[in-house]
Amino acid sequence: MAKAPKQLAPASVRRSNRVRVGTREIETQGLDNGFWTDLYHRSMTVYWPVFFGSAAAIFVFLNAVFAFLYWLGDQPIANIDHDLPLSLFYFSIETLATVGYGDMHPQTDYGHFIATIEIFTGMCFLAVMTGLIFARFSRPRARFIFAENPVVTVHQRQPTLMIRVANARNNTISQATARLWFFRLEKTIEGHQLRRYHELLLDRREHPMFTLSWTVFHTIDETSPLYRMTEEDFLATEAAFALNVSGVDDSSAQHLYARALYSHRDIRWNHRYRDITSFSADGRMLIDYSKFHQVTPDAPSPSA
Repeated sequence: MAKAPKQLAPASVRRSNRVRVGTREIETQGLDNGFWTDLYHRSMTVYWPVFFGSAAAIFVFLNAVFAFLYWLGDQPIANIDHDLPLSLFYFSIETLATVGYGDMHPQTDYGHFIATIEIFTGMCFLAVMTGLIFARFSRPRARFIFAENPVVTVHQRQPTLMIRVANARNNTISQATARLWFFRLEKTIEGHQLRRYHELLLDRREHPMFTLSWTVFHTIDETSPLYRMTEEDFLATEAAFALNVSGVDDSSAQHLYARALYSHRDIRWNHRYRDITSFSADGRMLIDYSKFHQVTPDAPSPSA
């Protein structure tokens, strides 16, 4: 009896990828995460040193390849020094960059053919690099500061979840909007466990002129998904929050967006944010951002 061919798991299944969602690290499998799968996204999201380092490595590699192709020919370049490999590499850099100083130039049909290919490659490489650098620099970036810890305290005689946000640029953000989402594990009637998300109603979800600081409030009443939840409930359901803030920058007319993720461990119960406003000696309002992340315990209730 002939043996059945041995079946191997697809390469995409064997690969794994680690993704950080907030404070949690999740491992994914079954996706094709090859290098060429989404090269543009990688180029846009990689750190600047890695981006320029990769571009420099590609530049050196291309010049080395074309220097080797010139070396295969029979004296294709005129005025080459005695150090042939290095001179061909320098000539390749001049050609790829379309500089052409003139002291070295192709003198055979083979040399002109390789130089033509290299010039076309250099034009494409320059166009791609120009587009990527422009896209990375022109991408709008918000400088919103999110408080390190949400707090739950009593506000207007109601337990309230608060998160403080600031605009580090101190310019005006028009049509600023905040949306707060609550995530937790829930069980269906059939007993299946799912991670569900609920949008939390905010006291004021829009800010007409977000310039300095902004505290969003969610009242924990009978309509809130957080109603009667304790710290133990947050731990058991692996609760988490996502705060999204967006708006239009008046200086650049660009739409800005930023997000902060919080786990149940980040919440400070029965705390409130420290006041960051005061008045200077000149009578101006003073905002001290060094206290922005600081929280203080609620004062004990006066005894009856």
